[in-house]
Amino acid sequence: MLSVQGVVKSFGGFRALNGCALEISPGGITGIMGPNGAGKSTLFNVIAGLFPPDEGKVVLEGSGVGGLAPHRLAARGLVRTFQISRELGELTVLENMLLGQQRQRGERALLALLGGRRIRDEEARAIEKARGLLEQVDLWHLANEPARNLSGGQKKLLEISRALMVDPKIILLDEPTAGVSPLMSRMLARTISQLRDRGLTFAIIEHDMDMIAELCDPIYVLAEGRTLTSGTFREVAGNADVMKAYLGKVGHA
Repeated sequence: MLSVQGVVKSFGGFRALNGCALEISPGGITGIMGPNGAGKSTLFNVIAGLFPPDEGKVVLEGSGVGGLAPHRLAARGLVRTFQISRELGELTVLENMLLGQQRQRGERALLALLGGRRIRDEEARAIEKARGLLEQVDLWHLANEPARNLSGGQKKLLEISRALMVDPKIILLDEPTAGVSPLMSRMLARTISQLRDRGLTFAIIEHDMDMIAELCDPIYVLAEGRTLTSGTFREVAGNADVMKAYLGKVGHA
């Protein structure tokens, strides 16, 4: 479904990605591990269109998409979340959700003036869709609460739910359990698993080894901006090169 082929990305004299490669199959949860500085978040930023690759290709469902803007990738079904949640704190939970709905008639000035009932019907459908998604993660009762008041875990659930407003095919999750309580981590894992069972595809950067082991197959390990190895959790956990990477002899711990 998604292929990263020999991607290189440099910032000044620092090469953050150095020929990175991986494959993400449809309907699965692909894990991405590696020590700090391995290039994991840079990889997601390149895939999601925040940075164009200097070399190599990003291919989504057979089409090259390297360098496409994030909103164009979202229209093709690829969205991402961030390690630090990016909710709009002054807006309510529901308003944050409605921002995720694409191609709304009311966003165009002339249609907003002339659309009348059509726009009201479209807004009603968007609210109903948002309600269904928020109910799945037990956030509907907070729909009118400013998003800044949510806990760290609730903000992560809101970010995933907002991504679902786009009707994505593949979601990139950057450390979804970072700074989250164990209880909320389990809820996040359960939500991701349920969404996978409904046909969504995920790629997850995560340092929580329990979550990686429970959800992800295959798992790719990055070090020094390149793909070190891949396989099941048991295979990568027993790999000598992976142990060296996490001990600082390869990459930077």
